[in-house]
Amino acid sequence: VQGHLSLCHTDEKNPFPVWQDGHVSPCFNQLVLGVLPHAGMAIFSACYISICDLLRSSPPCGWTLRWVSALLAALLFTADVVLASFLQRTDLYLDVLADGSATLAWLVHFGAITVLQRTAFRRTRGPPLLLLLVLLSVPNVAITLWIYCDNQEYLNLTEPLELARFVLASARTYTLYINAVDGSPLVPESTQPETGEMVAEDGSGGVSRLFYLWLNPLLRRGQRGELDRPADVYHLPRKLRTTVVCRYFHQCWEGDVGLLRVLHKAFGLRYYVLGALKVAVNMLSFAGPLLLSSLLNFMEDREAPVSWGAWCALGLFASTLLSSFLQNIFVFEVSKVALSARAALVSAIYGKALQVSGSSLAGTTMGEVVNLMSTDTDRVVNFCSSFHELWSLPFRFVITLYLLYLQVGVAFLGGLGVALLLVPFNKFLATRILSNNQHMLRHKDSRVKLMTEILFGIRIIKFYNWEPHFTQKVSDCRKQELSHLKALKYLDAMCVYTWAALPVVISILTFVTYVLLGNQLTAAKVFTTLALVGMLIIPLNAFPWVLNGILEAKVSLDRIQRFFKLTNQDLQAHYALGRLRALTSLLAALTGELNRRSGVVYVAGREAGFGLASQEPWIQHASVRDNILFGKDYDPVFYQAVIQACALSDDLNVLPNGDKTEVGENGVTLSGGQKARLVLARAVYMDKDIYLLDDPLAAVDTDVAEHLMKRCIMELLRGKTRILCTHRIEFVDKADMVVLMDNGTIVKTGTPAEILPLVEAMPKKRKNDHNVKEKGLFTSDGVEQEEEEPGLSPDLCVDDDPNLSGAEQKQMGGLAWKVYQTYWVAVGGVLAASILMSLLLMQASKNVSDWWLSHWISELKNNGSTTTNVSSSAAFSSPHLLLFSPVGLISPLSSLQTFTSSNMSSDVKFYLTVYASIATANTVFTALRAFLFAYGAICAATAIHNRLLDRVLKATVCFFDTTPMGRILNRFSSDLYTVDDSLPFILNILLANVFGLLGMLVVISYGLPWVLVLLLPLALVYHRTQHFYRHTSRELKRLCSITLSPVYSHFSETLTGLGTIRASGSSARFEEEIARRLEQNQRCLFLSNATTQWLSIRLQMIGVAVVTGLGVIAVVQHQYNSVDPGLVGLSLSYALSITNLLCGLIFSFTQTEMQLVSVERTEEYSTGLPTEPQHQNTQLSPAWPEQGWLEFRGVVLVYRDGLPNALDGVSLVVRPGEKVGIVGRTGSGKSTLFQALFRMVELNRGQILLDGLDISSVGLSQLRSRLAIIPQDPFLFSGTIRENLDPCGRHSDQQLLDVVDQCHLSSVVNRMGGLDAEVGERGRSFSVGQRQLLCLARALLTQAKVLCIDEATASVDQKTDKLLQQTIREKFQDMTVLTIAHRINTIMDCDRVLVMHAGKVVEFDTPAALCQTDHSILQRLVGQTGE
Repeated sequence: VQGHLSLCHTDEKNPFPVWQDGHVSPCFNQLVLGVLPHAGMAIFSACYISICDLLRSSPPCGWTLRWVSALLAALLFTADVVLASFLQRTDLYLDVLADGSATLAWLVHFGAITVLQRTAFRRTRGPPLLLLLVLLSVPNVAITLWIYCDNQEYLNLTEPLELARFVLASARTYTLYINAVDGSPLVPESTQPETGEMVAEDGSGGVSRLFYLWLNPLLRRGQRGELDRPADVYHLPRKLRTTVVCRYFHQCWEGDVGLLRVLHKAFGLRYYVLGALKVAVNMLSFAGPLLLSSLLNFMEDREAPVSWGAWCALGLFASTLLSSFLQNIFVFEVSKVALSARAALVSAIYGKALQVSGSSLAGTTMGEVVNLMSTDTDRVVNFCSSFHELWSLPFRFVITLYLLYLQVGVAFLGGLGVALLLVPFNKFLATRILSNNQHMLRHKDSRVKLMTEILFGIRIIKFYNWEPHFTQKVSDCRKQELSHLKALKYLDAMCVYTWAALPVVISILTFVTYVLLGNQLTAAKVFTTLALVGMLIIPLNAFPWVLNGILEAKVSLDRIQRFFKLTNQDLQAHYALGRLRALTSLLAALTGELNRRSGVVYVAGREAGFGLASQEPWIQHASVRDNILFGKDYDPVFYQAVIQACALSDDLNVLPNGDKTEVGENGVTLSGGQKARLVLARAVYMDKDIYLLDDPLAAVDTDVAEHLMKRCIMELLRGKTRILCTHRIEFVDKADMVVLMDNGTIVKTGTPAEILPLVEAMPKKRKNDHNVKEKGLFTSDGVEQEEEEPGLSPDLCVDDDPNLSGAEQKQMGGLAWKVYQTYWVAVGGVLAASILMSLLLMQASKNVSDWWLSHWISELKNNGSTTTNVSSSAAFSSPHLLLFSPVGLISPLSSLQTFTSSNMSSDVKFYLTVYASIATANTVFTALRAFLFAYGAICAATAIHNRLLDRVLKATVCFFDTTPMGRILNRFSSDLYTVDDSLPFILNILLANVFGLLGMLVVISYGLPWVLVLLLPLALVYHRTQHFYRHTSRELKRLCSITLSPVYSHFSETLTGLGTIRASGSSARFEEEIARRLEQNQRCLFLSNATTQWLSIRLQMIGVAVVTGLGVIAVVQHQYNSVDPGLVGLSLSYALSITNLLCGLIFSFTQTEMQLVSVERTEEYSTGLPTEPQHQNTQLSPAWPEQGWLEFRGVVLVYRDGLPNALDGVSLVVRPGEKVGIVGRTGSGKSTLFQALFRMVELNRGQILLDGLDISSVGLSQLRSRLAIIPQDPFLFSGTIRENLDPCGRHSDQQLLDVVDQCHLSSVVNRMGGLDAEVGERGRSFSVGQRQLLCLARALLTQAKVLCIDEATASVDQKTDKLLQQTIREKFQDMTVLTIAHRINTIMDCDRVLVMHAGKVVEFDTPAALCQTDHSILQRLVGQTGE
């Protein structure tokens, strides 16, 4: 201390003055404004000296000037040290110390410039930090010159040394000017690397990381509106890359341990270390109020030295600055841990799904597994933010209680009792909220599952005109979901209300108890107690929600853990020598998809995988070529051979982009035959030793089947083991060995000559399975493979534009006002206005109650009741600011004058009564706002879902063909969840912030108008910052949504095609693909988090500026004491919490905007989808069509512009009751005839007449309900057999049993348990053949005059087929029947046969007449089958 006093020449009473002799003291100037900035310059400049990648060419002149001026500055300071030494005065030791440090700093700075001008920085103005370091030393030079000018010695020509020092100081301003203003050219934009090639954060310096300067290029790009694709964003830092995280996570997963333990081992240490930061942030939050209290005491004491105030202001600046940095680092680092945990969990769930055995997976639906990856993973990840709050909230709570005790003694227990009573009530609310949430999610699951099935079966729904029934079904699910959402929202409102009312109740109770205990109230006590009570509420309020989040994470963790416990497919145990027991579907048993109950399976060379062509084609959402290559390298010669052998050449010629054409999800844009051949081509291209071919010939016509058998199976696959299941007996004679199966048992094995005679003689117990096998093992019929898309695919509704089903289109720019308007309308105009009105009243009553307190204090002061500490206690009236306000600790009680007992009864009673009345009004308005808002949110959720569902179910079939299912499902799952839950939550906060800010500005302007001088420039900075941020933040949020869809759709696609993926040994490649897609999503998520922190640190800096500014204002005001302390205190406390509000406002606004993207996305579908015509024909007779007379007149149909005509001038007449068979190559337009008849696609030209009436004049529902169809792909909805046959419940059980019997399914249905037996997800309990029979049963129920059958018996054996043809003949005797068939014998007994080719009618006559005509196509087909 003595050394300091001698250095600064000050006395012990005021050892470190800030102000001396009318200007800043030399001590403060040289030490704080001189030495400190120069020390900073030296340290940070030293960091740049270590850069090593130097360039050779000479630097630009701007850098040379700076280099020279830095050297000159060092020399000038050195000269000043020399001159000061010559003067030999003791008061100059301070100058020598300051100049010495400056010389050192500028020499290091000179070194930094020397290095930087040889690096990539040379084409820029250099790091912005250098400019900041130079500017920090400007106040020191300015004040030094001011002191010199005041001191006559320095301007005296007779004192040359002093004059020389003045000249040197002036010269220093020039060197500073050159270093600060620099004319070097900026880098042209083009030479900057693309943002998509840059790596986030890695390689950035400390300052860059602290202020997120590494984000600036991305933010600039976002502001220019060029952030369109996921590829435009930075790459993840190396430690966060998905592959790195997953590799480390798997290393931590040793043996059979719980998931929580693995997560703990992988991410625990890093996460717990962050707790230390949280402690520091909490401790620093107490520094603010302590310093503020000291500052206000300084203002009260008119005799206090200025330096006391200056130190308080400086302390406020330092503590808020440090707190901002630490808080920011804490949040960002926690988000990184959460991101790593998410990557690890998603990858682990996907990896498990690839390994889990088929039988274990059968117990879970696809929706449940996808939910594990989305909702449950998110909840587990959210635990990261909840856990540190769990210990930090009680910690703050205890300290606040202690400070309250110091203020009012035991009186606080009365109020605390009420608060603690509310905790069990809150716990009860939290439990109810949790249980309602679980029920709501369960109903949401079932609604999304139902929507998935509806989208899979949309064609069937449209063919059968079941839209109203399924709309009702979804609405019922939604009603249940909304009933729980309603309960949730009202319980939430109850929570909000109790916690908003609590501070007032506690305050009044505490004051009453305090008075009853015989104490006397003082204004200081009132204010401080109020502030502390406000602080007490925060931990109490937040705690149940934190607990809730942790409980939700626990539930989700258990769900994921259960999934991990499912048994894996154990191929080592599955394969061994021996025989196979009945009950297992044979091919599934060979690939290991089914459980081996007993017996043994042996397969040679299983590790290499099989070439599997499953009966239900599984096709990826990719190009035709990618589907065939299936991850293998492209070999043009072999590829062409496969295309030829699988008869795909003609189809590829017709497709708009050849084999580069994208096929929709599940191959939705291909016909049944094309899908079967594409799957076969994929299997053949795999080039495996063993081939399992599950009826690939069923879906193709006869000449194509002949071609596939000869060219592909017999020639191209010669020398391979081929196991072929088929119902086409004509090919059996080509086998080396035949296995005949019935009811899951092998009846006989032998040569074709031995087995063929048995085929007709087999007893008819149930649907017979005749299976052929070649050369190696066994075969079977219905492999219980996963499902594929249902319904009748058009022959060629394909994508001419690869983008049509390609990347999802992202909305650009700001949210249109229309989106806000949509939500306003959805809530309801009157209701929305009432909500705003209740918010306004709530805020007004809150501000008036605060004003009343300050008015009370002013009145007391004017009446002379109290003299000290008034404004300091007033400053604590706002709970936002006062984490703790230990005013009582600093001012001893003895100094407070108390109310006289005569005043107490009248004054205190009056003020407390008015305060209580205003506060009660406030709680009433709060309750009103909470419940109105909850009701409004539910109204909006209901309206938005109903519009979306209605529009999607009315959309055209082509929309479903070109839109991946995941994209539509995303609207019904995550987007709707946002509209239901997240959007109202954040919107509520936004509105509270907006009204809070308005109230605050009104109060501040009223109390301290001159604070606005400080706020105006900050408002401009605030506006610029948030504007810069919002562009990028919004685009990143949209990119997050868009990159999430491919992750989910890839997962769904994998679950559907598990059999094929595992049989071919492609699991590793699929894991790489999910990692790639996940990485892209994580990039967008990481940067979205980083931009939030970029904004946060800048807003906190504005907050630091406000706090510091207020400190300075307080010190200045101390000199001119002229303001009412009550109003000063009120304004100060409000101004101090303005930062929180500004931060809250922008975050809630940005979040609301992000959540409103979901409204935008649902609105895009609710208004923009192409819909089918909805008109009805009111004059239509209920009995139409009475005859079933059908006429096509010059019909031309194109699926989309740019595609060839699918029907090209078709004209034909079908007479009433006539049976017409339709044949033709794949893609000839057979199925398109049915599409045209059902008006799935509208005609381009021509007309179709039914009983003489043009079908385009009839309503769609009227038309489709009078026709019947049995589609090519049999589709069943999960539910009972009864619901599948007759969803609308129009028929009696007896009628249903009759049709089941007529379709030869009675034995199967009885064995399963009758009509109420479940068919499983998409009918997985039945084989494909049985599903086709159920679809036939549906058609038998409709009493339509026209029946269309599209290859409905392709998967049924010959004998059942004959019986069915007989049923069809008998039951549809007087109906017009159109049958598309691949088996010629199916249509040989039709009245006439229609032969189609390339969309034209080629032949149309009786089978007999056509067979006798030379060159007839039908005659050639009959000749090939030998019939």
